[in-house]
Amino acid sequence: MSRLLVALLWVLHWLPLPLLAALGRGFGALLFHLARSRRHVAEVNLRLCFSEWTEAERRAVLREHFRLLGRSILERGISWFAPAERIRRLVRLEGKEHPDGVRAQGRPVILLVPHFLGLDMGGTRVAMEYDGVYVYSRPKRDPVADRWLNWGRSRFGDQLQVARQDGIRPVVRALRAGRPLYYLPDLDYGRKESVFVPFFGVPAATITGLSRLARLTGAAVVPCVTEMLPDGKGYVTRFGEPWADFPSEDEVADAARMNRWLEGEIRRMPAQYHWVHRRFKTRPPGEPRLY
Repeated sequence: MSRLLVALLWVLHWLPLPLLAALGRGFGALLFHLARSRRHVAEVNLRLCFSEWTEAERRAVLREHFRLLGRSILERGISWFAPAERIRRLVRLEGKEHPDGVRAQGRPVILLVPHFLGLDMGGTRVAMEYDGVYVYSRPKRDPVADRWLNWGRSRFGDQLQVARQDGIRPVVRALRAGRPLYYLPDLDYGRKESVFVPFFGVPAATITGLSRLARLTGAAVVPCVTEMLPDGKGYVTRFGEPWADFPSEDEVADAARMNRWLEGEIRRMPAQYHWVHRRFKTRPPGEPRLY
């Protein structure tokens, strides 16, 4: 099945982006009805994170999320197969002076990349600018899909991929060697190396790797968020200003700061966050399951 999907993405990547985006939105509307377990996860997440919204407001964001999810799946073929010139046209970079300024000072750079639906397209575009380092999980359920996801992030430049299971040392060496780290620390990775800090007011298992890596290497943390533009108009990857006074002496406070920053980004484009992930799967001792 995965090989058929990859073949389909290769065929579809030749289409103009507006047409491909329309097909993707239709595909996402179909997923809304078929992917019931993932829809349930997203429903729970939105209810927990936006309890102040009406049910109608949450439902509208949920439906739009699945339309954009469909887009992100079908448009992934562009990041896997399209030539560099096309990707440069479709993905605009803003704020590149921020990571470039840090690197000019001789400091390592950690690009803080939250799980918005455009992150793979943004990752491919960023790889055209920097020979970086990526952290990935070794294939579990679908090695074909994992292989192509890693391919999309590494097909341009000299990209170093490090398995999460290999620990922190290869990443530290790469940062110290001058490779920017494309870092995605905002999912639920289990209890190990996690602390419980609020995410939209709900205790969420959050890894402390961002703080630890910045402390070990002296790296600056530069936010990097990719937004899907409407109507097939492309993407924009925005680099923010380097975080001041980070890391602190308190890894828990640093993790909470990351989540607060992420909340602000999500409120700016709530339908584009990766709500189908079980963000609150790991619970504090004694608390019931949420999914």
